[in-house]
Amino acid sequence: MKIIQFEERYRQDFIAMNTSWIIDYFQNLEPQDMNTFEKIDEDLKRGGMIFFAVKDDTALATCMAKPLEGSTWEICKLASNKNRSHSGAGSAVFREAMQWAIDHGAKRLFIISNRVLKPALHIYEKMGFQEVQLENYEYERGDIAFEYIVEK
Repeated sequence: MKIIQFEERYRQDFIAMNTSWIIDYFQNLEPQDMNTFEKIDEDLKRGGMIFFAVKDDTALATCMAKPLEGSTWEICKLASNKNRSHSGAGSAVFREAMQWAIDHGAKRLFIISNRVLKPALHIYEKMGFQEVQLENYEYERGDIAFEYIVEK
């Protein structure tokens, strides 16, 4: 398995993996999901990056880092290929997304998630994220948020 940065040939894998798990767990995509999928190029031009864990030319997992306001970056769209064994792939792409954001000036990393996504929550906590309370979780399915403050 190798971790790679965004390549056009994996664009549909990013969309398909994320769409699949969102539909499986929550039955429908939200406008924010469609916005992310439609604006991949814009997010990349603004400094964001999508990472893929790839084995034998097949994407096993993906994760995105994108700048928000100031020095806050969002780590989002962590998903895996449910048709392939991907031991450690999710953690690997997540770690790369974190490092990309930090290397590009992030002082705070932010995640919105859902409490039913136990494997993802485990990754967030393992990587040092702490739960924060929000008034608005942006997504209908969002019921938990995390942040990571970058040490100086």
